[in-house]
Amino acid sequence: MEYINESDFRRLDLNLLLVFHALLHERSVTRAAQRLFIGQPALSGALKRLRAALGDELFVRTSHGMTPTPRALELARVIEPLLLSLQQALHAQPAFDPATAKRVFRIGLSDALEVALMPQLMQRLSEQAPGVRLIARAADRTNAPGMLDATEIELAVGVFIECAAWHRQRALFGWHFVCVYNAALVKTRGKRITLQEYLHHPHLLTSFSADLSGLVDDLLREQGHARQVVFSSRNFATSPFIVRQMPAITTVPTFAAATWRDALGLAVSPLPFETPAYEVSLLWAAARDGDPGLKWLVSLMAEVFGGKPVN
Repeated sequence: MEYINESDFRRLDLNLLLVFHALLHERSVTRAAQRLFIGQPALSGALKRLRAALGDELFVRTSHGMTPTPRALELARVIEPLLLSLQQALHAQPAFDPATAKRVFRIGLSDALEVALMPQLMQRLSEQAPGVRLIARAADRTNAPGMLDATEIELAVGVFIECAAWHRQRALFGWHFVCVYNAALVKTRGKRITLQEYLHHPHLLTSFSADLSGLVDDLLREQGHARQVVFSSRNFATSPFIVRQMPAITTVPTFAAATWRDALGLAVSPLPFETPAYEVSLLWAAARDGDPGLKWLVSLMAEVFGGKPVN
């Protein structure tokens, strides 16, 4: 890209180019002023500034009206296409053709959502947009908004309780907590685990703060109960492999539980106590509303996952 020296434009109001254009076509100060919807004195003043900025008379009054000078005709060969190109660019609607697009999108989400959503999304991309590539970055509700603002990611997926005025949000699906275990190691009397059975076994906890206590422990404490957490991690990926090997329970969102049930044959049970429900949504910067590629990706993800709770 060629370097543009901004100081070359300090004496030239770019609106004066429209005055130049109008005079070139009308050859009359009066008609040029009417064309631009300004008064004749205002146009005369603009012509004076234009002459001073370009160091030439540009238009000379003759019997044929305001006749352009050789310098004006030379400038016209550059200014006219420039104004036309600018007009076309301002009115052009950006396009995105997924079948031919070559684009990389950076998406921020948790590892559990990555495992639950990305396989199906990548399958759809391979069918509809083979030239589109995705980069998944670790993000949650605490850091995703900042990553969007810093343009580290273009789209975030997660639970976002609040949405800033400069962000956009679109709901996908709801979820709640369930418990997952190996039915061969954790024996239950029925398909639904009881509170006594839940409290009897050790627990694995996924905590963004890597603590040994979380929301479920707070809810149990309110009812006068406590569970034994023997392992805590920020990541979801390890827990299903641990519960396959030992008689332990992990409490996770329904979309993570469904993935582990289908892929690893683990058992899923509702919790024996009430927990809040949440909603996974998409989040992006409002400044990107004019990006047709991002708009297409948001629509595609809403089509694939929207309104379909992952059980």
